[in-house]
Amino acid sequence: QVQLLESGGGLVQAGDSLRLSCAVSGRTPSNWIMGWFRQPPGQERQFVSRITWSGRMTSYADSVKGRFTMSRDSATGTVYLQMNSLKPEDTATYYCAAGVILSIRPADFRSWGQGTQVTVSS
Repeated sequence: QVQLLESGGGLVQAGDSLRLSCAVSGRTPSNWIMGWFRQPPGQERQFVSRITWSGRMTSYADSVKGRFTMSRDSATGTVYLQMNSLKPEDTATYYCAAGVILSIRPADFRSWGQGTQVTVSS
């Protein structure tokens, strides 16, 4: 069983930066895909980014490409999401997820954290 714990959310102004962390514990197969998703108020959960367990391959949603960077610390297994040039439309609860399918669909990820709130004021 894998446990995921997000941290690093908060209230910032437009143009600011935040770094989210996802601590990973438990049994973690080497073929796992780690993902970040977000759920704005009143909307469905949406893909933000994903990274392979090796850290070699990343993918981003068009809405965050060039502003967000996902990475993984191979020593600790912690996954990060560096968010720069934040916009009010980035306001959402951000979730860390893990799975074995190279996908952008929330249904394809089997383990989820509890989420961390990011609020960007204009």
